[in-house]
Amino acid sequence: MGNAFFVFSGQGAQTVGMGRDLYEEIPEAKAVFDQADLALGFPLTEIIFNGPAEKLTESRYCQTAIYTMSCAALAAFRARFPEVKIDGCAGLSLGEYAALHAAGSFSFAEGLKLLARRGELMDKACKASEGGMATALGGEVKQIVEVAARCGVDVANYNSPGQTVLSGGKTEILAAVEMLKAQGLRKVVVLNVAGAFHSRLMQPAANEFAGDLAAAQLVLPKVPVYQNYTADTPKSTEELRENLAKQISGSVRWEECVRKLAAHCDTMIEFGPGNVLTGLMRRTIPEVRCFNINTLDSFSAFAL
Repeated sequence: MGNAFFVFSGQGAQTVGMGRDLYEEIPEAKAVFDQADLALGFPLTEIIFNGPAEKLTESRYCQTAIYTMSCAALAAFRARFPEVKIDGCAGLSLGEYAALHAAGSFSFAEGLKLLARRGELMDKACKASEGGMATALGGEVKQIVEVAARCGVDVANYNSPGQTVLSGGKTEILAAVEMLKAQGLRKVVVLNVAGAFHSRLMQPAANEFAGDLAAAQLVLPKVPVYQNYTADTPKSTEELRENLAKQISGSVRWEECVRKLAAHCDTMIEFGPGNVLTGLMRRTIPEVRCFNINTLDSFSAFAL
């Protein structure tokens, strides 16, 4: 019997066709995709498998699509490796919902309903503002935080040592990029995103989503889940709900989350499309063993 902590992909990791081989070959994965179509009332699976990419990238489809694919990969993994036990979980932004589902906080359908609403509200907030984001590679966190404050933008993600993401108004983001470059940062990249995620411009979405969370059926997770907003485990269902609402406009403290998980276990399994979280872990704690579960081939590479 082995132990590992589970992490789940965030927005931006999506690709057209993700999970198709799991759907076709593993009944437990197919059941998750089929349940998503039934619960949403439209063929999400068709969009996931056939695109177009522009549609899959929209928050209202992207968030439910990544959640569904991640949960399908988890179901397939549990069917094949029932002996592997979870030490703890975390997910990057929308990935937190898959982490909470994995830890028993809510059903797959409840998480899907919440993310459908979250994506809709975030799309609305994006359209109501001119927002942008940029990744700063290198530099001291204190320096980046100070520039963010001076330019009137927010820190969206503390991803890993040497990778911090800023978010805010487009004009202000460009000003922050220029200021950081002038201060000698080796690479500051403006991201191709629909809006200013995890910034004050998302506050209207966070405020409205709090009502949906209040009505949601959820319980405290059965294993530790380190939430993005606090980089800690919730002590009550009220705190769990509050953290999920605040996460929309607050910073994702990813590096802190994975450091706390790695303090108890030296193996990380990333579920969902891509391998972004594995890359971040290699920059944070290189000695942690990492596996990605997202294709049929990925199962043959797994050995705990």
